[in-house]
Amino acid sequence: MTKVTFCCTIFLATILFRPVLAQKNVRDSCVSMGIASFGYMAQLPGADLADRFGFSNSLAIYGGYKLDNNWSFGLSYHFQFGSLVQENDMLDDMRTSEGFILNSNGLPANVLLFQRGHVGQAHIGKLFPWIGPNPNAGVLFRFGMGYWTHRIRIEHINDAIPQLEGEYKKGYDRMAGGMILSQFIGYQHTSNNRLINFYAGFEFWQGIMQPLRSYQYDLMGPEEGSRFDLNFGIKAGWILPIYKRPPPEYMFN
Repeated sequence: MTKVTFCCTIFLATILFRPVLAQKNVRDSCVSMGIASFGYMAQLPGADLADRFGFSNSLAIYGGYKLDNNWSFGLSYHFQFGSLVQENDMLDDMRTSEGFILNSNGLPANVLLFQRGHVGQAHIGKLFPWIGPNPNAGVLFRFGMGYWTHRIRIEHINDAIPQLEGEYKKGYDRMAGGMILSQFIGYQHTSNNRLINFYAGFEFWQGIMQPLRSYQYDLMGPEEGSRFDLNFGIKAGWILPIYKRPPPEYMFN
């Protein structure tokens, strides 16, 4: 996902340094503005994803642009992580009769499993100023489409396990990826004085995924079949709106 992260960074930088020519007052008019946001999402899985993972977290960055008609567009990147792995039998062939995985010294090793995922999306949204201090705040509907990938991260800190070193880990990590659709509904707050700007709401993901590894050691072949992964989250974050203040002659009219 390095390319997705790079593209999001370039897009965000373009928004940040673009001169936004808003000659209206944000208090009483819809204003065009660049938007950068940083957020967190607490997530629960559904469908096939619930068979593999439990509760997870996601950190998000977004860079976009809101038009003066309150339509918006942008790009986002999510880093997904968690420690509840439900599908944990891929290492059973390595375990002793007592259930241990042994390190290179023949001693029980501490093997940990985690969830890791990456999501890059393009978005379009519409803000409805039904509530809030000005026409640039209100109920936000946003739709996204992009690419989602996730895998099981295997860690064995302070233990040397030859079967799980380097590239061998990929033979157990169940990496999958594919197209994602998402929907967000919530409240976006843009203050009159730029000091308090945030969003909060619910976000839903639907992924049509395919296994990405050509071989999984415990399966003695590739993982078969497509996946339908769902994700439900509560999301909130801080917004940095970027727009010019109206000229003094406007402010005193």
